Amino acid sequence: MIKFLQSGNRAAKYILAGFLLILAASMVLYLIPGFMGDTAASETGVVATVAGREIHRDDVNRMVQAQARGNQIPDFYMPMLRQQAVKQLIQQAEVFYESERMGLKVSDQEFRDELQYGAYKQAFFPGGKWIGADKYKQMLIQGGTTVENFERDMRLDLLQRKLFVVIGANAEVADSDVEKAYKDQNTKVKFQYAVLKLDDVKKSVNPTDTELKAFFDVNLARYTNSVPEKRQIKYFVVTDKNIADKVTVDPVEIQRAYSANQNAFRVPERVKVRHIQINTPITGTDGKVDQKGVDDARAKAQDVLKQVKAGGDFAALAKKYSQDPGSKDTGGEIAGGWIVKGQTPQAFENVAFSQSKGQISDLVQTPSGFHIIQTEEKEDAHLKPMAEVKSQIEDGIKQDKIKAQINKTATDAETMAQKQGLEKAASQYGAQVVQSNMVGRNDALPGIGPQPPLMDAVFTTADKAGPQAARTQQSTVVFEVTKVEPARTPAFEEIKDRVANEFKSQRANDILRRKAQEMADRAHAEHDLSKAAKEAGATVKTSDVVSRTQQVPDIGNMGGPASVAFTMKAGEISGPLNVGGSAAVLQIVERQEPSTAEPGFAQQRDQLRERLASEKRQEVITLFLNDLGARLEKEGKVKINKAEMDSLAKSRS
Repeated sequence: MIKFLQSGNRAAKYILAGFLLILAASMVLYLIPGFMGDTAASETGVVATVAGREIHRDDVNRMVQAQARGNQIPDFYMPMLRQQAVKQLIQQAEVFYESERMGLKVSDQEFRDELQYGAYKQAFFPGGKWIGADKYKQMLIQGGTTVENFERDMRLDLLQRKLFVVIGANAEVADSDVEKAYKDQNTKVKFQYAVLKLDDVKKSVNPTDTELKAFFDVNLARYTNSVPEKRQIKYFVVTDKNIADKVTVDPVEIQRAYSANQNAFRVPERVKVRHIQINTPITGTDGKVDQKGVDDARAKAQDVLKQVKAGGDFAALAKKYSQDPGSKDTGGEIAGGWIVKGQTPQAFENVAFSQSKGQISDLVQTPSGFHIIQTEEKEDAHLKPMAEVKSQIEDGIKQDKIKAQINKTATDAETMAQKQGLEKAASQYGAQVVQSNMVGRNDALPGIGPQPPLMDAVFTTADKAGPQAARTQQSTVVFEVTKVEPARTPAFEEIKDRVANEFKSQRANDILRRKAQEMADRAHAEHDLSKAAKEAGATVKTSDVVSRTQQVPDIGNMGGPASVAFTMKAGEISGPLNVGGSAAVLQIVERQEPSTAEPGFAQQRDQLRERLASEKRQEVITLFLNDLGARLEKEGKVKINKAEMDSLAKSRS
């Protein structure tokens, strides 16, 4: 099943794409601790339960944080994000329940394949090489989770994928649907068109001061506090480079770190291998095996093995016959050649590690297919000598010291500035105090440049709070707010130009829509676009014969609003179309519809069928999810804690 999803098969990709569209948040939760985890680990209330599986408040907040990806979320937007997160988590729990009910399971081999060949292959198998259990654990801890939580959530995702493959497997596409899609996609048209441009209409709008003032009063809410808050600060900067240059590492520290972290420097037993892989058919969703396909693959592999045994060049034969895309082009060399135990399927591993140096195996069968394995080198498990890892250890210690010193400097500089003032504190660090002008939240400070996190700190610090320290990417900034100009609503005269421009734009759009509708109505009544265009003050132009992917002057891409032309008959006139700041009316001159007897249909047929099948699968999956949710609610398996939902809607968390 997982091999199917990992293959180059486009249908598999469409299924997976549909799954990701429906459960977009699930992938970003892998490195978030405790998702759908043990209820005892939660410190917050239960928001909902699905068939006994609890969704906690901290699950919701973690999903919101993951979607924010480190960006500051405005308070007013948080309730909506939390509601969306609750819906997504409930849907995921419903899917998990249904998967278990249907008896779907994830095998250890499927899990290993996903880890090595799926979304995390670059993280855990860079260059195809396993990073090792210790580094694997360390990376997950640094990401804020544990091996147990990560692997549980990964298995949950695989289970969900399986369910969607099963649900979408019966979506079929009729030949007539493929033919219709081909004609729709490849039809070409030639048309006349009349365009009314917004800029031309806008030039004719000349409002009086009385009209502008009335517009300002009616739309006062639009201008309320539209002059943003500004602040003036004094500050000095301590760069990280000044700190880093003073940090040193003692050889004794290196030796101590080496002795205390021996496991981090152990190299497991490994072998360097090449292989030739002949794929076997994928097991169907019904669990049946294509035995004829397996037998054919075995016969082909046997033929290649004979050539290898006869003295053929292994690398050349791998490039010619191997069906493993990850090693074919490197002459069968896996992940730089070296593998460790646990990296490959068990049958493959047993042979690779048991062979002598230079030995070539007979056929070895794994879930992927048949393999011919050449063991090129063998290396026993050993501890790397300190000389080999000295620079690595030294760099790690230095970076830790730099981080600690940066944090200490920020705290010390802030404390000193609060007690002695900015000037004296700055002199202690060889820095100069800078006085800013009045600046907005999105402005840049002299000597620092654009730094949104710093400006957020500046604008969230209470007035008269005294000196504060904030971090930028490469420095610590100690600042003090000296003046605050609150956001305010400007007087009409102050923003008269802005009001005039917005009045003209709104009035011009209203006029444009009206004139375009009148032109379309007149053209339909007279069945004469040229006459209607002349009366409206528009010029009629004629396009070339164009397809959906082409551009037409004044109209733009034919895949946009003008795509309606491909649904019209010769002589037919469209309604008014909004084409990027202009309005247009079209009349079809010529329509060229392709024939399915053309060679192009045969070339596009399979691709079209896959696309249509994907769309149908997504429709089936969407209907399934809707029906599943309704059924579980009716059965009383979905329960919402209204008190917790109300609390989430109010708190910023």
